[in-house]
Amino acid sequence: LPWSGLTFVLSLCFLGNGPSGICLSYLLSGHTPYLSPEAWHPNPLLNSKLAEQPHLSLLEQDLEYLCEGLEGRSSNPVAVLFDALLLPDSDFGLDHTSPLEWRHEPERAIPHLVLGKGPPGGAWHAMEGSMLTLSLANWMELPGLKLKDWMREKRRNVRNDRATPAEIASYYQHYVTQMSLEQSFACGTTVTSVTREPGDQKGLPPCWRILGLQRREGEALGVSEEVPFSLLAHNVVLATGTHDIPARLGVEGESLPFVCHSFWELEMAISRGELDQSSDPVLVVGAGLTAADAVLAAHHLNTPVYHAFRRSVSDRGLIFNQLPKLLYPEYHKVSLVLHFLFTPPSSYPGYLSFPCHRVAAIRPDRKCVLVSDSGEETVVIVSKVLVLIGAHPNLSFLNNNGRSLGINPDEPISCRRNPIDVDPFTNRVLAADGPGLYAIGPLVGENFVRFLKGGALAIASDLAKRQSKEGGDLGRIAVFG
Repeated sequence: LPWSGLTFVLSLCFLGNGPSGICLSYLLSGHTPYLSPEAWHPNPLLNSKLAEQPHLSLLEQDLEYLCEGLEGRSSNPVAVLFDALLLPDSDFGLDHTSPLEWRHEPERAIPHLVLGKGPPGGAWHAMEGSMLTLSLANWMELPGLKLKDWMREKRRNVRNDRATPAEIASYYQHYVTQMSLEQSFACGTTVTSVTREPGDQKGLPPCWRILGLQRREGEALGVSEEVPFSLLAHNVVLATGTHDIPARLGVEGESLPFVCHSFWELEMAISRGELDQSSDPVLVVGAGLTAADAVLAAHHLNTPVYHAFRRSVSDRGLIFNQLPKLLYPEYHKVSLVLHFLFTPPSSYPGYLSFPCHRVAAIRPDRKCVLVSDSGEETVVIVSKVLVLIGAHPNLSFLNNNGRSLGINPDEPISCRRNPIDVDPFTNRVLAADGPGLYAIGPLVGENFVRFLKGGALAIASDLAKRQSKEGGDLGRIAVFG
């Protein structure tokens, strides 16, 4: 490891080296995007701007200028730009060739470390392996390695343009090896503290101190030790994702043993034979895709399902009301089911939805109290409760769990409601205790791999420009994720 002389330890908890950190590592390892000779982009305005300075790499160009006038499905302008360059017009189902070409220029590389609790791939290794991903497969890929080509090598018949989370996790792990990034990755590490250090009398400038643990395997089989490490870094990138702590309802009885907060717990209950067609209904709480997956899994077992969520069935904000039928047939089925008032009851036996309802209490006798927006109470008897309403990041290594870094410093950091506040063109954290702190991915509101790659471009571009301005001395960079 390039950080020899330091000691590390692995936590038993999963932090992950997700696609945010992997993509940024690729860009910091000297892999540089240029406009390919004779290339063109279907957006005439962007094509014209790219042609103005074709000799400059994308990292050296004015990203804010290139972003002007672009529109896309992300609120992050650099995310829209990079997506438009990697996958031109993909929203229209077109498969244009990217106008970018990638050159490996080792002289541009910036030494860095990617710290993660598990193998490269982050939370993808913890997701259910049988369901198909929401995003198209090519939206999940990272620069330089076509996911479709890799998938075809793994299985002969690609059912459609989507992949399973297990395949995506394997792809990301293979990507790190294929791109020779392993020397920058330190798996099995848990960061416990990140603080700003003042300079000292010995000439050490102000920097960030990172404390943590790393697990080291001993000679005896199955024996490991935990060793603390300390690291000083001039620049730190927060890329931890937001899947560490499942969100909770905060109601009476939520800690009872038959209440679950992850799809994995449902899979374990199924594998133990705890659910079948004779079981009392499972109560699924939530209106996201994980909740929909739970409904489908229970239906597959012929286990009755109660489904409670806060929105109405016609709310356009429901994610499975927004998905094309042909591409997402399983979620379209859930969408149809949610509109049970307009379909024959026999079309989905054993399912009953409670739109515009919240869970008020969960009792030890397995009775759950549901309350509608109008105040009407309904009591249902269940075998299990699956609370699948999202998750929060674990930022315990930051002061006050990083609250001061959010757009609203009075609220906890949340991908949807209160992301970390960053400069949109550099991803620098605006409320940091000092310079050199960046954030990327779900922490700044980007949940989809397709768009979090833009954050990697913004950070790599800012670092490249700083490196050029400061004579190539940026110090060492640590990437969490």
